[in-house]
Amino acid sequence: MKKLGKRVALLIAAAAMCACSTTAQTEQNATELTPEQQAAYENIMTRTSIRSWEDKAVEPAKVEMLLRAGMAAPTAVNRQPWHFVVLDKRESIDLLASGRGGGMVRKAPLAIVVCGDMTKALEGDAREFWVQDASAATENILLAANAIGLGAVWTGAYPIGDRVNGIREALGLGEHLVPLCAILIGYPHEHPTPKDKWKPENVTYK
Repeated sequence: MKKLGKRVALLIAAAAMCACSTTAQTEQNATELTPEQQAAYENIMTRTSIRSWEDKAVEPAKVEMLLRAGMAAPTAVNRQPWHFVVLDKRESIDLLASGRGGGMVRKAPLAIVVCGDMTKALEGDAREFWVQDASAATENILLAANAIGLGAVWTGAYPIGDRVNGIREALGLGEHLVPLCAILIGYPHEHPTPKDKWKPENVTYK
């Protein structure tokens, strides 16, 4: 009986060691990323707001890359209720500055105003999904900018009426276009350390 008890104890210990080993292996595998996966993750984690830029224009090819990234964003029912106003000339950016309140806007080599196109928005309560769609497009542009060596900052407009109307009037936008934000972009003149925003208390597991 004693021998049997000893054998059972050994089997339990072996099973526990196996379980621990399997758990450790699973955790290790979860952090073993391919170079491409690691690069994509680091691009997200290193993105930060840039508010100072070199006096250097952003190449048209890179501008198109940013716009393509924006249009690759998820969108409710694939309505794509967005419109992008590209400002790559000093006089156009100055117009935005007059409607947005000046400041750092006048120093940006490039601005993309992300708008909701109400002619493409859903109807009823789902109409406001345009905000989520345009926000997803905005984040894609910010991440793409970081990935290709640019620095950008999201400056909000909607839902503040004065900002929305100021940008709309300054740029001569139609009433069907609602400026969500203006993304200011250029080659960074500053390199701030990204903030660590990880807070376990903001997560609930069920």
